[in-house]
Amino acid sequence: MDARQFVSSREEISTGGGSVHGEIRGDGNCFYRALCFGHLESLLQNDRNYFKDLLNMFVGVLEQCVADEHGETLLQLFNEQTTFDSMVQYLRLLTLAYLQNHADFFSHFVEAPSLKVYCTQEVETIAMECDHVDILALSEALGRLAHTIPEGTQPSLHLYKTAHYNILYPHHCH
Repeated sequence: MDARQFVSSREEISTGGGSVHGEIRGDGNCFYRALCFGHLESLLQNDRNYFKDLLNMFVGVLEQCVADEHGETLLQLFNEQTTFDSMVQYLRLLTLAYLQNHADFFSHFVEAPSLKVYCTQEVETIAMECDHVDILALSEALGRLAHTIPEGTQPSLHLYKTAHYNILYPHHCH
């Protein structure tokens, strides 16, 4: 996507034309939910063998969605608390592990007295909203950096508005 396409896409999004979004439940876990949804949705578009090495939890969700031609099952599952609680906990623990393994870098960007205190108060706590530090850590841990859009692929865009994340799609996708 070049700069002209980005500006054009941004204008379409801001005017409400040319895009639709998947409504993600607003419960303090919307960033984790939107990022994980986008990640799993991209896996569904790849070869089925690609996700064999993923954790059983992710495989189970994917298998339920493979038969769904409209993609509604994935969105439904991600908005059900019972299905998503274990996934969000896994993503929070992954974020926590990445933060702790890269403490020398991340400790400079938290306002808490220490990275350990920050992790206890902000990352480990379910339904606590995500901060930029968490977004960067989880994005790096998953290898799904928000600013990297490989040539020939469609970006997974998330709309952040009024303390809530949703998924944006080009109008022609859905």
